[in-house]
Parts: sequence; C-alpha cells; structure tokens
Amino acid sequence: MTEHAPQIDIPPSFLALYVPSGRNKPTAPWAQVLVDYELCEDMANMLAPTAADLQFKLGVTEQDVIERCYSGLRTEPCVLNEAQSRWVVQRMAEILSWPWQNLENVVKT
Repeated sequence: MTEHAPQIDIPPSFLALYVPSGRNKPTAPWAQVLVDYELCEDMANMLAPTAADLQFKLGVTEQDVIERCYSGLRTEPCVLNEAQSRWVVQRMAEILSWPWQNLENVVKT
C-alpha cells in the first residue's frame, strides 16, 4: 500500500515541524502528521476562548496569556512536544487575532 498525502490541508507552518531544512518529505508518516495536526488544531481552538477569558478576568497582556498557555502545555505529563506546543500557542494567537510575531521572545525554553 502506498502512502498518499492527506485529504485535508495541513498548513505549511505545521508541516515545517516535520520537514527538516533541505528535505521534501516529513520525518513521520503522513497518517501521524495528520493525527498530530488535528490534535494541535483542536487544542488551539479549545484554548482560544479560555485564553480570551483569562486576559479579561486577570487584566493581563496577550503575551502573558500566551506564555501561561505555553507553560501549561509544557507541564508534565506533556501531550505535545516543544515544537507542537509552540505551534499551538501561535495558532491560538492567530485565532484570537493577537500578535504572535515575537513569540520566540515570549515563549522561553
């Protein structure tokens, strides 16, 4: 049985987590990339309303909320790896129309 690209569009930003520089194919099977993408996309969509509520209730900045969400994703036992966690908070910020271009400065490793 040959492997085929998934039927849903996986954004390039997510595929980049699996395709090292200079390569064309992901390091994981397409089925795994698809499952991981669906998990991460679902997580970002579930976190978005909670993040917006946190910002409103606590009166903190968007960047503070992004950092708190990232920290929560990295708490053991971690379901996502570091790169996936970064992608989830970036996607959450996109959903909320929050700035995320300086995410590397906010999300410390």
